Amino acid sequence: MMTSNSSPSTWWYLSWLHTAMFLVLSTTFYTPILVSSKIDIRNYNKHCASVVPESTPNDVPEFTTIPFAAKQGGYFIGGEDIPNHHPNSSRNHYPSSSRRELFIHTHNVYSTNADDVYKVEASLILKISDMAFYMYNDTSPRGPLSFEVEGFWSGSTGKLCMVGSGSTSSEKGKHHVLPALLKLDGVRDSSNISSLIGGTLESLSTAGDSGYFKPFSLLMIPQNHYEYTEVGKALDHVCTGGIEVPKSLSLSLKLSTPICNAFSRWDIFYKLEYSSGCNSTSSCNPFGEGTGYLPQIMSLKVIQCLEDTRSLRFLIEFPSYADYYRPFTPNTTLVAEGSWDVNKNQLCVVGCRIFNPANSLKKSHIEDCSVRLSFRFPAVWSIGHTSGTVGHIWSNKRENDPGYFKTIMFRSYENAVVGIPGSKYEYTVVDKARKSCSEKQPRKSKGKRHPDANSNDMRFDMVVKNSKRRRIGWGRSEPIAVGDQISRRNGFVISSSSGAAYSPVKGETNNSIPLNISYSMSFPLNESTHVEVFSEGIYDAETGKLCMVGCRYLDSNNRTSDIDSMDCKILINVQFPPVDSNDHIQGTIESTGKKIDPLYFEPLSFSAVSYYRQHSRESIWRMNLEIVMSWISNTLVCVFVGCQILYVKKHPAVFPFISLIMLAVLALGCVIPLMLNFEALFEPKDRLITVFRRSGGWVEANEVIVRVIMMVAFLLQFRLLQLVWSARSADGKQKAFLAAEMRTLYLCLPLYISGGLIAVYVNWRGNKVDEGSGYTYSSSYQRSLWADLRSYGGLVLDGFLFPQILLNIFHNSAENALSRFFYLGNTFVRLLPHAYDLYRAHLYVEDFDGSYMYAEPGGDYFSTAWDVIIPPVTLLFAAVIYLQQRFGGRCFMPKRLKEPEGYEKVPVASDHA
Repeated sequence: MMTSNSSPSTWWYLSWLHTAMFLVLSTTFYTPILVSSKIDIRNYNKHCASVVPESTPNDVPEFTTIPFAAKQGGYFIGGEDIPNHHPNSSRNHYPSSSRRELFIHTHNVYSTNADDVYKVEASLILKISDMAFYMYNDTSPRGPLSFEVEGFWSGSTGKLCMVGSGSTSSEKGKHHVLPALLKLDGVRDSSNISSLIGGTLESLSTAGDSGYFKPFSLLMIPQNHYEYTEVGKALDHVCTGGIEVPKSLSLSLKLSTPICNAFSRWDIFYKLEYSSGCNSTSSCNPFGEGTGYLPQIMSLKVIQCLEDTRSLRFLIEFPSYADYYRPFTPNTTLVAEGSWDVNKNQLCVVGCRIFNPANSLKKSHIEDCSVRLSFRFPAVWSIGHTSGTVGHIWSNKRENDPGYFKTIMFRSYENAVVGIPGSKYEYTVVDKARKSCSEKQPRKSKGKRHPDANSNDMRFDMVVKNSKRRRIGWGRSEPIAVGDQISRRNGFVISSSSGAAYSPVKGETNNSIPLNISYSMSFPLNESTHVEVFSEGIYDAETGKLCMVGCRYLDSNNRTSDIDSMDCKILINVQFPPVDSNDHIQGTIESTGKKIDPLYFEPLSFSAVSYYRQHSRESIWRMNLEIVMSWISNTLVCVFVGCQILYVKKHPAVFPFISLIMLAVLALGCVIPLMLNFEALFEPKDRLITVFRRSGGWVEANEVIVRVIMMVAFLLQFRLLQLVWSARSADGKQKAFLAAEMRTLYLCLPLYISGGLIAVYVNWRGNKVDEGSGYTYSSSYQRSLWADLRSYGGLVLDGFLFPQILLNIFHNSAENALSRFFYLGNTFVRLLPHAYDLYRAHLYVEDFDGSYMYAEPGGDYFSTAWDVIIPPVTLLFAAVIYLQQRFGGRCFMPKRLKEPEGYEKVPVASDHA
């Protein structure tokens, strides 16, 4: 799972990894986890005779005529009422916001004694794609819901009717058989752009039975024997009406470059750029006003690709947000086909709208094929044009016709570099950078080697702080171009047969000459606003100095890819440390405009871990040190609690004077981390930093040892709590002591609850601000409510002596209830993480949260302010306990409040009595 403080690039790579895994599984159709019951064909005539009459099949399977392609996919609606078929999952049904996909395995096809009628045996697999499930559940993924069906298909009518069953298990493990009827229409042995397959999956059980479910609505895009009817025409006619771009500005697609590699097999996202003044009106929205939003994102999914004719089929979606697991919405989806135009160096695409009446996939049909798209690969990049793929969308209708919309530009997300060689970078604002960076150049030191401009060390994630040195969020930075060569370090570069053309620029760079360099940076300006900045500047490898002028779009929603629409009053300075040093990357971001300028922002500073080999060893050393500190701290807790247990056994009279609330707080402080990390004892976690940890050798093994010691500490805490509770319960005469404990509870509980509500409110306010920023990655920066509550729990644990202080006040007793080893030792253990955090903040740059083995930010309040506030308060509590146990519980209170309440000290028999 991605933590709340994860960087955007971390989120992107993790999201891509889960998506890739999902698609690999989907191409193999998710080997069913469930075992279906035996099929009963006797129901066929009862339910399907009026659709496709039963015929006598031949004994030998048919291989020349099949209803579906080998890998036929589609989408479905329904399933909310089916009990969750995975007993280990916490979900009761399919979430309505998840993407629901179906897959069909055709096992066997038999010809029959009736012309053009075939018997079909197949598996229907329904699969939900839920990002939250994939990212947060590490136990066992939800298996697909599988139905084994068989029936008959009429090639002339295109109808297919099948009966069969599936099976599911409730959360209690009870097995349920799901008899089902599958009906499909539009299943033909040939198809074109207007062909769709619709149908239903219905239950054969009666309502109220355990196997009953409400009908599913199904939709598939046929792939069998497809004929390119639209782009099969003259391409000049297809692409007429769009924006004419000179052929020389686009890369050609050589015969050695596969077009199927240029358009990847997983979803590709594009940012849409509308003309000024566009809103949700039908003149700008390709789907009219009924959509309810003006799409900002376009998703492209390849259905089919033919290399010989350089033709492709797409599913083009216009979702309201960028998410691989979003639900399929046919009303904002285009079915499209395209072909490469060698005369214009672009892909010409025809898109057809899907009409979906009454929200039923079964009745969906193609209604309008007036949408046109063109995709091209720019030959020249610049600060305002930094995308590997660009294009535009337009309507071939007249302006007054229904369905007409203004031309929309689009560009690929994340400046992704596609596998087509030949792009060059053209600098436009580098001269401004040279003038701005000519002053205060660092001295060149002999013997110091800084990162090469073409190395992976030039990319970094950074912690951004404001002018008050307070952290405001994460940022990322990666090169776009070095010299005139486009950087190929992007993680999504598509491989090609000509691999050398797609690799980073090789060879040693002349470090004595400053190089022109271009960057893409994303960072927060404040706690509510994030920006994407494209910059150009110069890098001196002899000094490690990078100085750039940055530009950001003035309107992130209506970009026009024009340098005139960008704010270029941003100065960025980065200092890379020598590769053999222990320093970190440091930098500043400044607005060079006047303070009255609405685009002006306060100066920012940032630091980043430079992942040179030396720094990797340093980070591993820090993690190992923190493992040792955790081991020592938990061992000391065991020792101090053990001392208290021996102390109370030696002095049983002190049992009534020990706060049960204090002991409960200490026990919970041990058990909650154990509950969160208990699985680490038994199976490794596929976390993002596993590989990084393994480079340290023994880090993960020692982390498990820490968990074991923490468990021992919990058992000792629980044993102490049990001893005190048993002593209280065994003596029914101690009503006064019980009254004092209840008073302590009545005072502590409201304070703890109030503090928790404040933490919830602060979290809610912070996330509302993030949502209002409209930033693409705002979800990555939103603070987790659970993490904030954990931090608050750490604060409560820091003040573990507070309930004991209150109990001493209500008792007004001078009993030495707590051993000095216990309360002073535990106070030391609580202070040590804050002292270490101050040391760590001074010596190390802030790292991703998953690498913290000790003083984890999610387990307490750690910052310079809290590290200064908490220790004095904790020490004050320990001093108060010392004074109370020496001079009485109310020794520091006014004289009139020191009067005893007449509690009778009840003698406790010794063990030798």
